[in-house]
Amino acid sequence: MSAALTLAQPEHADRLDALVAAFHVEHGIALSEEARRAGLMPLLDGSPHGAAYLIGPPRAPIGYVVVTFGWSVEFGGLDGFIDEIYIRPGVRGRGIASETLQSLPRALAGAGLKALHLEVNRGDESLHKLYTRAGFAPRPDYMLMTRRF
Repeated sequence: MSAALTLAQPEHADRLDALVAAFHVEHGIALSEEARRAGLMPLLDGSPHGAAYLIGPPRAPIGYVVVTFGWSVEFGGLDGFIDEIYIRPGVRGRGIASETLQSLPRALAGAGLKALHLEVNRGDESLHKLYTRAGFAPRPDYMLMTRRF
């Protein structure tokens, strides 16, 4: 099974939305369909703030990854944040997430990205191992903090 990435376009909206809905159910994220689609559609329409990629064949994707973009003086320019990454449960454990996490930074570096960040549950050791193998490392003395509006 291949972890080929396809930049999601408006014609992929229904397939991507179904994957995002499954991810949200699995992780207990309560979001209405309207709010979820409002968060996705600008990415499919070419927003400069982020991008969504389908993982696997676009006609029958096995997952997705959403990357949002920002700017960091510390990292020397454009940086990204993996907002969500999801692989269908039936195909997990086959190296697809690892392959995705290896190929995504290479693709984004060509667009000038200087750093890629992600958030991980402190207690999920299997995800820590996955992300470490993909080259991510905790930043000593730093933690993500959030203020909601």
